[in-house]
Amino acid sequence: MQRYEILKNIAAQIEHGEVSFPTSAVVALKLKRTLDDPACSLDQAVRLVQAEPLLAARVVAVANSAACNRSGRPITDVRTAVIRLGFRYLRALASAVVSRQLAAPATARDRELADRLWEHTAHVAALAQVLARRVTRLDPETALFAGIVHEVGAFYLISRTADFPGLLDEDFPTWSESGEAEVGRAVLKALAVPEVIVDAAEVCWQGFLAMPPTSLGDTLLLADELAPVESPLRDLDGCPREGMAASIDLVVGQETLGEIMRESADDVASLVAALRH
Repeated sequence: MQRYEILKNIAAQIEHGEVSFPTSAVVALKLKRTLDDPACSLDQAVRLVQAEPLLAARVVAVANSAACNRSGRPITDVRTAVIRLGFRYLRALASAVVSRQLAAPATARDRELADRLWEHTAHVAALAQVLARRVTRLDPETALFAGIVHEVGAFYLISRTADFPGLLDEDFPTWSESGEAEVGRAVLKALAVPEVIVDAAEVCWQGFLAMPPTSLGDTLLLADELAPVESPLRDLDGCPREGMAASIDLVVGQETLGEIMRESADDVASLVAALRH
């Protein structure tokens, strides 16, 4: 079976509900659905977070990041962390756990791909939050969420390599040409991700950046191009974006993008550190 046909087959399976999630991802999905309920209480959210150690650790870590804890006073419990972050942030972090847990690599090489993909994802999410706050003037939490889930299709693809040996070998242009969008779109739909986030991911997959950037899609794509760690699947398809960041230094108000990035470096580094573990 040709790679293009394999990708279409994988996307079709997802669309027909033929996708399973690891235990950690199931708990995170339950939290996300609970938080979507307007009647969800703080106690309910705290109990669900505490039920998943990986998610609990991530929530406390992000609540202590420089981007979210301006006071600098350490947060050492889940309840205080949940209060600090709010339910919208929790939805994003729940999706982060789902994304990370989707990949269950069968080989050392696949684990390396998944680790590098998560490193890329963490940088994009952190940069998207900063860019939304300081450049495109959009909701930072929505931008963070978009950054966290924009590579979820790639994580899922890595998890399927045992079923399709050789799928992620070198020379894989089909991924950027159509597969990334087909598989990514299907997984985002399976996760019930809001349409506005899917639309932003579509802009990122297409790779056409508007100047000056104004939309959520522009924000996500700019973050993707500024990320210092490239998606490993971009390397495989022969279409890397590395080096792009050096050529992007647009003027935003009275500042340049470079100045904004330098001023926000600590916030980005802190959030990346919290997300990557």
